[in-house]
Amino acid sequence: MMSATISPKVFDFLNQLTINNNREWFTENKNLYTESQENVIAFLEDLIKEMAGFDDELGKIDAKKSLFRIYRDTRFSKDKIPYKTNFGASLGMGKGSQKGGYYLHLEPRKSFIAGGIYMPESSVLKELRKEISLYGEDFLKVINNKEFKKYFPELDQDDKLKKIPQGFEKEDPMGEYLKLKSFIVVYNLKDEEVFDKNAVKNLAKIFKVMKPLNDFLNTPFL
Repeated sequence: MMSATISPKVFDFLNQLTINNNREWFTENKNLYTESQENVIAFLEDLIKEMAGFDDELGKIDAKKSLFRIYRDTRFSKDKIPYKTNFGASLGMGKGSQKGGYYLHLEPRKSFIAGGIYMPESSVLKELRKEISLYGEDFLKVINNKEFKKYFPELDQDDKLKKIPQGFEKEDPMGEYLKLKSFIVVYNLKDEEVFDKNAVKNLAKIFKVMKPLNDFLNTPFL
């Protein structure tokens, strides 16, 4: 049986929403949003099934619940635009999580997939840094693996500290990694990769390459 595919209509809707990001337009075109949302959920259902073949935990994820709301929380933001111009789905990965997971982001010309732990709480971050400091060789074995390197030349460097954090030796050989506040990898997708009829299998294959990183990051919390 063929897996679900993402229709170009999803990106047509997101492009139109970018130009008309207001409540009036959205209300008048709610059908376009509903169709796009249903398409993305169907795709996620098939993707989750495929990924559950290498990560049992994913079998428990509800595709509909994994999809973030399109409505922006503008309460504390100067930017009052009401809607996100992407579809994002957390497959066990979210801000502040203490568990390695996966993420899918669909947006015209800006789609990507990611894995790891994003912006963990300080107590979790401390444990992860300890694990990397103590078991540096194991960590390097994961991120320097040939297949891993092919898709993820390096870990995401956003918000990296200037100095090695307190509690660790300044000469720690893993120092550069201890400066990270998130431990994630990102693979950018071209639009044609998103629409590919084999996208479920192709993306699951890349997500599978991320799994050893998640396994390492989850070890301190088992």
